[in-house]
Amino acid sequence: MNKADQLEPLRLDGQLWFNRGEKGYLGGKRIELLAQIEATGSISRAAKAVKLSYKAAWDAVDSMNNLSERPLVMRAAGGAKGGGTQLTDFGREMLHVWQRMQHEYERFLVHVAQGIDGFADIDRLLRAIAMKTSARNQFRGHIIHIEKGAVNGSVTLDIGDGQTITATLTNNSIDELQLAPGKVAMALIKASFVLLSSDADVKISARNRLTGTITGLTPGAVSCEVKLALSSNRTLSAVITNEGAEELGLAVGQSCTALIKASHVIIAVD
Repeated sequence: MNKADQLEPLRLDGQLWFNRGEKGYLGGKRIELLAQIEATGSISRAAKAVKLSYKAAWDAVDSMNNLSERPLVMRAAGGAKGGGTQLTDFGREMLHVWQRMQHEYERFLVHVAQGIDGFADIDRLLRAIAMKTSARNQFRGHIIHIEKGAVNGSVTLDIGDGQTITATLTNNSIDELQLAPGKVAMALIKASFVLLSSDADVKISARNRLTGTITGLTPGAVSCEVKLALSSNRTLSAVITNEGAEELGLAVGQSCTALIKASHVIIAVD
């Protein structure tokens, strides 16, 4: 993954809104608008700063003033269009109160996040979901074994329910990715690299065997997409020729084994 594609760490986020009845009173863009009016003394400059039209800014001000027991914003007498606008003392007070409460709210959210079991795991999962890759099959798991040879090594992931996936990597790649037992990683497998067999005990050099039930067969002009339901609610996709699917007699509901060479498995980490 490129650094540009990496996501910021997961965090709980939120923003306060003050309501009058069922109507939003203060919060979001309105607070930004008030802060910019206070800073610039101009509603046109404030509107530009928060990316609102001049009309939308005044509509927001009118709405806030109408919902408030006292005006928050006033236009100074003789002020030209776009200038001479300022917060009232009450408006400044409300802005200050909101900012203080927002700060305390953010501190509260940080405290809540620290008390959530597995919050870091949720972060890693969302990163994995958002990761962009052409590989159809993506399995998240924990590294349970690493073995190095003279040049290449093997990395084995436990993807749940006793099912494992082993990948062959160079020793340099293992070191660069800082792979180690217990670390979370992703196994990426292109659908076209998956072989299928109706015989779970077939003798073949492919190191990885994942047995499941066929849940979908989608024939195309030349090839057929086969979907297998594995344990732990995981799904594996394979693309084989239509002739191959017919020769194997594949059918929905049938047990089938996916065979994947270790050299065809790519390992990725956050």
